[in-house]
Amino acid sequence: MTDINKAKALLTQKNCSCVLCKGDVVYESSETGIKPLVEFIRNETQLSGFSAADKIVGKAAAMLYVKLDVKAVYGEVMSKSAVEVFKNHGIDCEFATLAENIINRKGDGLCPMETAVKDIDDVEGAYSALTAKLSEMAGKS
Repeated sequence: MTDINKAKALLTQKNCSCVLCKGDVVYESSETGIKPLVEFIRNETQLSGFSAADKIVGKAAAMLYVKLDVKAVYGEVMSKSAVEVFKNHGIDCEFATLAENIINRKGDGLCPMETAVKDIDDVEGAYSALTAKLSEMAGKS
């Protein structure tokens, strides 16, 4: 079984939000949104060459997957802008549903993480904008 197929199977079986696989090494998270990806980056988890399966992949998540240097990403839902990011960085991607945009949890507008990176094409700039947005949102709760 390929790493991407293993990740996809585990995503469904374990009801996780994201799963990353490479050989016998598996990382999984039930955290929502981009939190697991930011944690992997902060903890300097080495994920180069891993394949990922994720519930929702927008441009924000795509930029973080690029920063993590994964080789393939499957999204149950993936935005057109995420597909573009993956194509531009040579990362294989596949999806069950292709969405125009990723909407917020209330369903009344764009996801705030997507808004934060809407006009950013630089991976480091996107990471900075996303961590700033997460800090801002944590302060509001």
